[in-house]
Amino acid sequence: MNGEDIEAIVGGYHGDAFRVLGPHTIRKKQAQSRWEVRAFLPQAESAEVVTGGQSSPMEKQNEQGFFCATLTGTPQRYLLRARLWDGRTVDMEDPYRFGQLISDSDLYLHTEGTLYEAHRSLGAHLVEVDGVRGVRFAVWAPNAECATVTGQFNDWDSRRHPMRRRNGGVWELFIPGLGEGTAYKYFIRSAIAGHRQLKADPYAFYCETPPKSASVVWDLSKYEWGDAAWMEARAKADILKSPMAIYEVHFESWLRGPQGEPLSYREMAVKLVEYVKLMGYTHIELLPIMEHPFSGSWGYQVIGYFAPTSRFGTPDDFKYFVDCCHQAGVGVIVDWVPAHFPKDAHGLVYFDGTALYEHADPRKGEHRDWGTLIFNYGRNEVRAFLISNGLFWLKEYHIDGLRVDAVASMLYLDYSRKAGEWIPNQFGGNENLEAIDFLRTFNMLAHKEPGAFTAAEESTAFPGVSKPVYLNGLGFTMKWNMGWMHDMLHYFEQDPVYRKYHHNNITFSLLYAFTENFILPISHDEVVHGKMSLVNKMPGDEWRQFANARAFLAYMWGHPGKKLLFMGQEIGQRDEWNSATAIRWDLLEFEPHRKLQTLARELNRIYRANPALYQVDFHHDGFEWLDFHDWENSIIAFIRRAEDPADSLIFCCNFTPVARQGYEFGVPEEGFYEEVLNTDAEMFGGSNMGNGGLVSSRSIPRHNRPHSIVATLPPLAVVVFKKR
Repeated sequence: MNGEDIEAIVGGYHGDAFRVLGPHTIRKKQAQSRWEVRAFLPQAESAEVVTGGQSSPMEKQNEQGFFCATLTGTPQRYLLRARLWDGRTVDMEDPYRFGQLISDSDLYLHTEGTLYEAHRSLGAHLVEVDGVRGVRFAVWAPNAECATVTGQFNDWDSRRHPMRRRNGGVWELFIPGLGEGTAYKYFIRSAIAGHRQLKADPYAFYCETPPKSASVVWDLSKYEWGDAAWMEARAKADILKSPMAIYEVHFESWLRGPQGEPLSYREMAVKLVEYVKLMGYTHIELLPIMEHPFSGSWGYQVIGYFAPTSRFGTPDDFKYFVDCCHQAGVGVIVDWVPAHFPKDAHGLVYFDGTALYEHADPRKGEHRDWGTLIFNYGRNEVRAFLISNGLFWLKEYHIDGLRVDAVASMLYLDYSRKAGEWIPNQFGGNENLEAIDFLRTFNMLAHKEPGAFTAAEESTAFPGVSKPVYLNGLGFTMKWNMGWMHDMLHYFEQDPVYRKYHHNNITFSLLYAFTENFILPISHDEVVHGKMSLVNKMPGDEWRQFANARAFLAYMWGHPGKKLLFMGQEIGQRDEWNSATAIRWDLLEFEPHRKLQTLARELNRIYRANPALYQVDFHHDGFEWLDFHDWENSIIAFIRRAEDPADSLIFCCNFTPVARQGYEFGVPEEGFYEEVLNTDAEMFGGSNMGNGGLVSSRSIPRHNRPHSIVATLPPLAVVVFKKR
C-alpha cells in the first residue's frame, strides 16, 4: 500500500479495494509476525481495532478518514470500534475481512450465458458468513473501474463500500449488519467518457415506490404458500385441452378506493379474485407488474425486472395475491417484456458506461418509435439475465403463464424501420437470429416448469411461433391471433347493411385457425388511443350497439382458440380505457350494461361446461362449417366438437338487425336440439325472440346433411343449440 492507494480509496476510485482495506499480513516470519487492519471510516472521528478482548487504536493516515492499526501475531477475528463525530461509539464488523462469496463455477456459467438462476448469485441476498449476518451484494459491470454499494446505511456516500472485482466483470461485497428493507444503489464509475452514475440493482427483488428509485433488500424465502393443490393439478393438466377464458387487468385502474387510490395486492386478492370467480373466468392476465418508473407506460417500460412494483405492496403481498387466485381456482398470467427497456438513468441504459445490456449501434439497439432500447440478445450475460428473469416469475411467484410482449419487434431487424435504418444478419436476411435463439432457449426451459405455459404477442406470419423447438418452431405454447382480432373488429364496425361486402372477414380466420395454437385477444391495445371501447366500436343506436357487442362476444366464445377480454368490456364501458382512472363500475346501475355483464358470465359458464368449446381448439376436428355461403344476409353457422365427436354445439349467427324466421340449417343427426344460448334473450338485454328453448329436426336434407332444423334467428344475435 502506498499514498496513491490511500488517495484512491478516499477518492472513491480504487479498483481493488480489498488489496488495501481489511486485514493484511505485513511480515511472514513467525517470530516477528505482524498484521495491519486498514479501514476507510469518514464518519468516524477516531477508530480502534477490537480483538481478543483488547482494543488497539488506529492511526488516521488521511484526514478524510483512512485509518490503520498494526498488530502483532497473525490475522484473527476482530471488530472495528468507531467514535462518530456526533459522540456516539459503535462497534461494527469489517466488510473487508470476508473472503470471496460467489463461486467460480457460477461466474463461469454467467459468462457462458447458462446461469439460468442468475438471481441467486447476483443482486442483494440476506446471508450469514462466518457466523455474521448481513447482505451479499453482486452486480455485473465489466467496464467499471470501480463499483460501490451506497444507501441509507452509509449516508449515500459512494466512497465507503467499494466492491471486489471478480471474473467476468462481476463485483461483490458482503456488508454485515444490514437487513431486509435496506434501500441501496450501486455507484458505477467508469473510465469511459467519465461515466458516473447511481444505478438501481438489475436483480433487485424489491424497489422504492416511484418517483423514488432505490432498490430494497428483501427476503423472498419467508412466504408460506397455500396453493399446493393448484400446483399439483396444474402439473397434470393439458392447458391446450382445458378451458381458458382470460380476464386482462391493469392492476392500477381496475378498481380504486374512496379517495381514488389504487388498491393494494391484498385488497385485490379479495375484490378482483371474487369478481373473476363470480364471472367464471379461468385466468387473470396482468399487464406488467414488474417495477417501472412511469405509470403511463402501463408497466411496459420496466426497470426492476425481478421486483413486483411497490405501488401496491411488498413482494410477499404479491405472492399472497397469486396464492389467493390459485386457492380460488384462478390462474395467473403476467405480461413479460424482454423486447426493450427504457432510458431512465438509474436503469439498465449504459450501465457501466458502455452499451452493456443494449446494442451500441442504434440500428440494432433502439426502438425510436417507443423511445426505448433493445436488449443485446447475442451477449451471454444478457441472455442469462432475461432467461433467469422469466424462470424466476414462474418458480418464485408460481405464475402460471408468461405472455411475452412485442415478439414481432424481436424477430425482425427491420421492425418499424425504413431502408438504411437496420443491419441485415450474417446471411443478409432481416431475421434477428440472436433473438430467435434466445426465445427458443427460454421456451424450452420455461416448459420444464410443470404446467407452466408461454404466449406470444406476435402480429406477423412468422412460421411456427407455437410449434415445439424440435420442429423448428419458437416453442411458445400459444400465440395471440392478431389477424382474427383485426378482421372481426373491422367487420363489426361496419353498418350491417354493408357487412355482406365484408363476409370474408368472418370466414378468413378459419383458413389458418389451426396453423398455430391461437388465443383470441380483445386486449387493452384495442380500447385506447382513439380506437374506442368495444361497445362504442359498434354501429347504430344504443340497442344495436349492445346487440352487436353480445353477438361479437358469443361468436368469439364459439370460435376455435382460447379467449382473452380486457377489463371493462364485459360491462360495456363506453369510455376508452384510461390508466389513470378506474373502470366505470357505476354503469352497472343501468340495465344494458348490467345485462351485458350477465351475458359475459353466462358465456363463461357455457364455455367451461362444454368440452366442445375447448378440448379441440387447435385442430380442424374441433370445427365444422354448416354454412357460410349466405353472405347476402350475413348469416353463418358452424359446429364445435369435443374429443368425442358426438359432444357438439351448433352456432347460428345473424349479423344483421333483420330477424330471420323459418331459417333452415342442416344438422348431422336427427333429434331434439336444445337452445342453450340466445344472445337476444331478455335477460341479456335483447328483444326476447327465440325458439322456445327447443327445436326438432326433420328428415329433410340441408347443407349436405341428412337432417335439418328450422330456427328463428333474432336480430344481431347468436343462437347456440345442443343435441339432447
